[in-house]
Amino acid sequence: MVKIIKRKSLGLQPVYDIGVEGDHNFLLESGLIAANCFNKSHSTAYAYVTYQTAYLKANYPTEYMAALLTGNSGNKDKIKSYIARCIDMGINVSPPDINRSNIDFTPVGKTILFGLSAVPNLGDGAIESILIARKENKGEFKSFSDFCSIVDLRTVNRRTLETLIHCGAFDKINENRNQLVQSLDPVISWAQKRAKERTSGQMNLFDILGGGTGNNSETKSFDTAPVLAQTADFSPQERLKKEKEILGFYVSANPLNTIKPAVDIVSPVSLAHLEDHKRQKISAIALISAVKTIMTKKGDAMAFLQLEDLTGQAEGVVFPSAFGEVEEYLQDDARLIFWGKAESKDGKVQFIVESVAPVEDVRMIMVELTVQEARDRRIQNNLKSILQQQAGNDTEGIKIPVVARIGTGPEGKLVRLDRKFWVQNDRAAVTALNNANYQARSEYILPH
Repeated sequence: MVKIIKRKSLGLQPVYDIGVEGDHNFLLESGLIAANCFNKSHSTAYAYVTYQTAYLKANYPTEYMAALLTGNSGNKDKIKSYIARCIDMGINVSPPDINRSNIDFTPVGKTILFGLSAVPNLGDGAIESILIARKENKGEFKSFSDFCSIVDLRTVNRRTLETLIHCGAFDKINENRNQLVQSLDPVISWAQKRAKERTSGQMNLFDILGGGTGNNSETKSFDTAPVLAQTADFSPQERLKKEKEILGFYVSANPLNTIKPAVDIVSPVSLAHLEDHKRQKISAIALISAVKTIMTKKGDAMAFLQLEDLTGQAEGVVFPSAFGEVEEYLQDDARLIFWGKAESKDGKVQFIVESVAPVEDVRMIMVELTVQEARDRRIQNNLKSILQQQAGNDTEGIKIPVVARIGTGPEGKLVRLDRKFWVQNDRAAVTALNNANYQARSEYILPH
């Protein structure tokens, strides 16, 4: 494959689609091979499709992203990446809802309803059974027992119900997921008995009187739904952990959502794009989902980490040279900022971790500027000069971002300065800026 370094117009000339036996390659004058050469009609078709998709994304973003999610409903990694993109676009992707979700991801205003086709352990038969039961019910399911008594439990089995519970599909009916899990067996047994009675044409007294399985179905009375187990719900961390085990990603909440402001300020590399930054000094904000510590042949400790952010997952490697410095932070579910570099090994990109810090400990420099000051070239150049002095010679090792607040009140805007203007020491930088009559202060990126 060759790299084009210059081009020259040859004017208007006839263009032909040349049929070449074997690979569609062309021999250049230099003897090199140029692959994947398209004629103008081919390029025009691609350009037109690109224009169409760009138009849809710009003018119908919710519908566009819903279609993108539906088209990739079988790919967990892409679903996770597209949900992260929806968040950036201000589009909320709601968890599965047994009363509202359809087969596909469905746009509703600025919200996308999660598609049942993307929920694991739900085959086409189970989804069809749920939608038919919902239609026959002529309204929303009022309770978990109500759902189980109407749906066909031969296709919506115990495993399917447990999956729906853990991914949040029943949260609008009963948000205590642990209570539903603990009540699965008695409710399923009761619902199967009712199904047999309906099949044989039997009706109990409460059916005749209109009790049915409505709002009062979970009271203690003859032949009504069993009372749900009285138990506390899972902890928030356990709820999310089980949800991720089922779906492969978070959808009802994400431990990293609360630190998204830090991501926006520090502007690290997303794990989904590590390959684009190989052999570069980079930073990433991520959650540790697993830690494996091993001993090398020399007896030194090192670690392999499973990292994840809002866009994807990656393997992190901590070599012995850095292990002692970062060991105390290597805990499951720790939210950290990682500094290091990306490298390829066996066709897979790894994050080589050199240092870490809790996101809550990361500081930044805030510089207050009026609109007039921000437009003044002399003030701009002086500010840049001071910051470059504070950066020092080790420009790859700087870790403290600088943000300028331009204007005050609702009209004020935050502008993150380029990485080359970040600093080594926040206190020294603030002192230097204040001495030069700039209003500057050091503060944490996240509120404390």
